[in-house]
Amino acid sequence: MSNPETSGVSRIRILTIQLVLDTIFLSKNHSNRHFGKYFNAKCTTGVHSLFIMENLLKVAIIQTDLVWENAEQNRISFSKKINAISSPVDLIVLPEMFTTGFSMNPTEIAETMDGKTILWLIALAKEKNTAITGSLIIKEPPNDETSDPNYYNRLVFVFPTGKIETYDKRHTFTLADEDKVYTAGNKKLIIDYKGWKICPLICYDLRFPVWARNTENYNLLIYVANWPKPRINAWNALLKARAIENMCYCIGVNRIGLDNNGYEYTGSSTIYDSLGKKITTTEPNKVSIKIIALNKEELLKTRKKFQFLDDKDDFTLNI
Repeated sequence: MSNPETSGVSRIRILTIQLVLDTIFLSKNHSNRHFGKYFNAKCTTGVHSLFIMENLLKVAIIQTDLVWENAEQNRISFSKKINAISSPVDLIVLPEMFTTGFSMNPTEIAETMDGKTILWLIALAKEKNTAITGSLIIKEPPNDETSDPNYYNRLVFVFPTGKIETYDKRHTFTLADEDKVYTAGNKKLIIDYKGWKICPLICYDLRFPVWARNTENYNLLIYVANWPKPRINAWNALLKARAIENMCYCIGVNRIGLDNNGYEYTGSSTIYDSLGKKITTTEPNKVSIKIIALNKEELLKTRKKFQFLDDKDDFTLNI
């Protein structure tokens, strides 16, 4: 078989076999992680077909409260929630600064790229055979002996193999003085994973459509956030807009609860399709885990039908 990740077009391979398929064999394959994307369907010709759904990406989003500046307690909390996911998934999405809440106190709570949370994520991704993403506070060494360390609001995408790709938040939130505490990123990340191109961004990035513009032909746009209640209408409107204008699936994962600065978060974690249709959402103020299979074949059909991305403007972005 050809490698689906090297193919420019998502496809469904159909293996046709006779009706004498053993039902025990089928049930074993359905429960096996390696055959988790297979399903059988009866054809009018009296045979069964196994469709290898390589265009599906099964995603779990986790909306929850966060323990203020307590990485250990938050790791315990997320471990319980991830262990509660009973069926295999391809990707788990956590909120922004999921180990601490939206803290401006990195000197006390920042971790390193070989710290406890990163090691925990790697172990969990390998154990569950899934990718996991979310952002946390990371400290990097100074550029020279006279400089202070650099702190980042860094999204990590941990593959099932333990490999990590990172994105540093480009638009630090000036209203909360995030720009005075954290170093802004300057590179957009496009992740190739299971035949999908994924663009992960962080919270305030949502307000800047040029940064998210789909010039890379990505399939999925992800925003992890600590987006407060007073501006939740903007969250809902902008997530939908980003999905429509970029002709992609758009996931927004937000926290709930009250932080130590008195800011309230209601969640409204949502997934939109490329036409702006809400395909799953969470109940406000409730701990929630939502699982949905995204279909790249349907996405490509929609793009081919309307061809909106073919008319996008060319531009140069100065950073």
